[in-house]
Amino acid sequence: MASAGPVCGPISSFSRVQILHLVQSRSDRTIGELCEATGLHANTVREHLQRLIDGGYVIAQVERRATRGRPRTLYSAATGTPGASSPVAREKAKAAAVRGDIMRRVVPSAASDLGPAADYQLDALIEHLEESGFEPVVDDERLTVDLSPCPHAAARPEDRPVLCQVHLSLMQGVLAEAGGPLTAECVRGELSECTVQLKNTVQLGDVRGVRHGMA
Repeated sequence: MASAGPVCGPISSFSRVQILHLVQSRSDRTIGELCEATGLHANTVREHLQRLIDGGYVIAQVERRATRGRPRTLYSAATGTPGASSPVAREKAKAAAVRGDIMRRVVPSAASDLGPAADYQLDALIEHLEESGFEPVVDDERLTVDLSPCPHAAARPEDRPVLCQVHLSLMQGVLAEAGGPLTAECVRGELSECTVQLKNTVQLGDVRGVRHGMA
């Protein structure tokens, strides 16, 4: 088995993973809340948040308040849903679709039987996974994406559940931002061999798997 690649992207730092987990579990987080929950200095939290905003994974908005005082900046996860959509993520999804269309024109067999919307979702998901240090291999008939070996296989066992949940939420956001019938349901597996379950919502009862390396 090949060795795992370098960890990069939004989950390259466990401190960043902690921040992502907090904003994914509840929106409109303040710097103070994130500092208290993680034990990190405010400047460090701001640096991580800016990286996440630049990557299209977190959105920031100024607090609306009727009382006097300086409004706070509130941070939430970019989920791709109305009101929680990142302009960076939208542009990344569009660019991935353009590159995917070029590839499918050159190699027509690269197009799936799932339809253009699902193909565009897979384009965005593959680029996100590659950015995060994975080497995804898609099986569009079984709706699986093999991500073994996982760059996070060497993570502390107690950190794995948070890593898996955070990255599942990131993938859900990428798919939602691209728009289409595919959703990510769960992460499962062991050691460096894992699976992320995808579902095609157009086909009732059609639940398939995506192999993923963070159990």
